Amino acid sequence: MTTSSRTLGDLFDTFEHEAFRLETLDDYSQSGSVDAYQSFLAGQERPDGYNADWLEEVKGHVDAGRRMYRVHILKRPLTPYLRFELGWGYVTNATAGEEFFILDITDQPNPLSSVGDFWLFDSATAVPMRYTLDGKFLGADVLAEDRGREYVTYRDMALAQAVPFAEWWAEHRA
Repeated sequence: MTTSSRTLGDLFDTFEHEAFRLETLDDYSQSGSVDAYQSFLAGQERPDGYNADWLEEVKGHVDAGRRMYRVHILKRPLTPYLRFELGWGYVTNATAGEEFFILDITDQPNPLSSVGDFWLFDSATAVPMRYTLDGKFLGADVLAEDRGREYVTYRDMALAQAVPFAEWWAEHRA
């Protein structure tokens, strides 16, 4: 695997047009927002200021004309973590302009079953993400730009079969 000297953080600071994320796991509970997830499980309300740093980052990019969007591949019934991520995270993050799509594989095969989580910046730079089976983030590998085309194909396949989150959520909200 050919990697770049840039980091994921560098790419968030320098992308010019779009940042796309493919999410494939049904549990990220060991990676960030751990306290918020525990509050959700305890039946508490989403606190004011939830995810404020990310909202500020997204809003800054969107206000500058840069698109941030993602597709989550999932199946029903939703795990407790997915109910949290969609109900608290996606609903909140959408207020800052981040766009979400759902590729529901409950009644169909996963067209990207061999593809894991990744970010793709400006349709050029791919950053595969590594996680443990229980959702703990292990790291990200910024690939050389000659690998970007492969990830553009994955993005396009996911988007072609996904539906807007708000539409999916209205129908399948738990």
